[in-house]
Amino acid sequence: MAKADGNKDKERDEDDRHATSLIAEIARILRLEKGLTQEELGVLIGYTGSAISAMETGAQPASDVMLERLETAIGDRRKIFEVARKYVLMEKYPVRFRSFSQMEALAHTISSYETLVVDGLFQTEEYARALIGGGYPPVSEAKAEELVEARLARKKLFDRDPTAMIELILEEGVLTRPFGDREVMREQLLSLAKDAQRDNVTVQVLPKDRGLKGSYAGDRGPMKLVETKDHERVVYLEIEDESILISNRAKVSRLFQRYAKIRAQALSPDESLGLIERLAGERK
Repeated sequence: MAKADGNKDKERDEDDRHATSLIAEIARILRLEKGLTQEELGVLIGYTGSAISAMETGAQPASDVMLERLETAIGDRRKIFEVARKYVLMEKYPVRFRSFSQMEALAHTISSYETLVVDGLFQTEEYARALIGGGYPPVSEAKAEELVEARLARKKLFDRDPTAMIELILEEGVLTRPFGDREVMREQLLSLAKDAQRDNVTVQVLPKDRGLKGSYAGDRGPMKLVETKDHERVVYLEIEDESILISNRAKVSRLFQRYAKIRAQALSPDESLGLIERLAGERK
C-alpha cells in the first residue's frame, strides 16, 4: 500500500506505457508468425488495417475489445492478451490515479463524497465523454475515448465477487449541473437512481440549503475513503490534477469522522432516491 501523505506522484510519465508497448510488439510477432498482414488481421477481428497499424506502433493503444478479439484470433489459448488487459487498462488511467485504481478494484468498502460532478464510478458513458471531452486543457478525441473506456471499466466493481460495499454522497448541486445536454444529464440521473437500488450501494444527497441549519460538514471538498481488502483504511483526495493518498492513522480517522458527519447531514437513502427520480422526471 502506498505510504503517501502529500502528493508522492513519482509514478511513470503519461507517455511511459511499458505494458502497451510490450503487448503491441507481441501482437506484431504473433501476426507475422501466422503470415497475416495488418489488413488480414483487421478483417479477422473487425478492425481496419490502419487500426492494427496504430496498435502495433503505439499510436493508439489496444482497446479492451480489441485485446479480447486478438486473444481469439492469434492468442492460441495462451491467454497472453487476456492477462494483458488489466495492465493495458491501468496505463490508460491518468498517472495520478493509477496506484489508487488498483486499491479501489480490490477494496472492501468505498465511501465517496462529491461536490462538483457525479463520482466516476457512477458515470454513464455519455456523461463521462461530455465531462472528459469538455475539460481544459483539451485532450484529443482518441485520448478522450481512451479515458472514457478506462472510467467505464471501473464499473466492474459493482458486481465483483466478493461484493464491495459502496457509498456515495453527492452535493445536491451535482444533480442539477448538466454536462453534454439535458438528455445526457437525465440518463445520468436515471442510471444513478438504478445504481442506488443495488443491495451493495447507498446513495445520499447533501441538500444545498444544509448550511442554513447552522452546521455544514461538507465545506472542505470531495474525498474518497477506502477500507482495503486487508481492512486498512486510507483516504484519496484529488484536486486540480494533483492527488494525495493519506494513510496516517490520525489524519485518516479525522477524515472518516468528517465523512460520518456529512452522511448524517445528508438526506436518507430513500429521500435521496426520490429527489434523484424527481429531477429525472420520473416522479412528481
